[in-house]
Amino acid sequence: MMKGKKWKLDLGIIVPVLLFAVISIATIHSAESLLTENNFYALKQAIWYGLGTLLIIIILLLGNKTIFKYTWYLYGGCILLLISLLLFGKPINNARCWFEIPHIGVFQPSEFMKIVLILTLSKMIHSFQTKYKNPTVVQEFLFLLRVFIVVAIPSILTFLQPDTGVVLIYLLITFIMLFLSGIRYRWFVILFLICGGVLSILLGLYFFYQEWFIKIFGTSFFLRVDRLLDWSNKSGYQLEHGMTAIGAGGLYGYGYNHTPLYFPEPQTDFIFAVFASNFGFIGSILLFLLLLFFDLRLIKLAFESKNLESKYILGGIVAMLIYQQFQNIGMTFGVLPITGITLPFISYGGSSLLSYMIMLGIVLNIARENKKRIFY
Repeated sequence: MMKGKKWKLDLGIIVPVLLFAVISIATIHSAESLLTENNFYALKQAIWYGLGTLLIIIILLLGNKTIFKYTWYLYGGCILLLISLLLFGKPINNARCWFEIPHIGVFQPSEFMKIVLILTLSKMIHSFQTKYKNPTVVQEFLFLLRVFIVVAIPSILTFLQPDTGVVLIYLLITFIMLFLSGIRYRWFVILFLICGGVLSILLGLYFFYQEWFIKIFGTSFFLRVDRLLDWSNKSGYQLEHGMTAIGAGGLYGYGYNHTPLYFPEPQTDFIFAVFASNFGFIGSILLFLLLLFFDLRLIKLAFESKNLESKYILGGIVAMLIYQQFQNIGMTFGVLPITGITLPFISYGGSSLLSYMIMLGIVLNIARENKKRIFY
């Protein structure tokens, strides 16, 4: 028999997620009115939330120690899925990002790779710090080389799908977790110099020698760079209509299930535009505050955690969530490039939502381990 305290959960985490679920399902239902075919996205999202809750229960039963024990197996499994995707995945919109499951939907391995990468890096950093209390420069370099290999494999496989947005998330997670690890800051200076040099060469070729750029990197990569940079012109059907819908919402919005005009992907990439047009500036501010409260709760949890491995995991999770929140909302306003990044816990998507729920289960285990004041 399990003790009752094993199921005590942090309401500072649970309540915001419950509100996210209500907002998500309601907004996706509103977005369905913009689509020509009713694919029951809201109903499916409710089912994904239900399945995600089951995953949380399983993770609470297993505990984080069991999950950490099999981290490298999870990493290997995700790599195999990414390779299989390139070989056998069905192209959708000229991309091999998903496995198609009949009568269910699509499965996106890169969403789970984000969580597994956080666990893997946390394990690597913790093992390195345990082995070397005062590492030399050479020891740090060899460690960073191993990290580079571990991150480069899924990054290359995901880039080939192609999914540049997720690759950026992999790199951001790595950067933040390494920064939190306390390694010498000189490595970050070197990294910035290398990245700055490579980026300068790429942009120079793109703007002044486009024929060379295409010959070296191919047409596909050129079009991806072109799409990333085109956001500054605030052009494009999706962006223009999304911004118009947000602006038309005014102070209080058009009301639930009343979005003034159509724009592509209202249930995923541009879910915020649907919400803002329905509930206006006031509703958007309340959503921002809810997201902020949730992020700050995770940050507070990281500061309170005595387990270094848990600190690094929370650091990676917070970096991923904040980046996706800024990126998704920013691109609907035209202040950031459109990369296809979804809004965590709000946008429609089975794979992404289930990966966030897995993350939530790990976070709840960390909160429980911290022995904070927890409510039943």
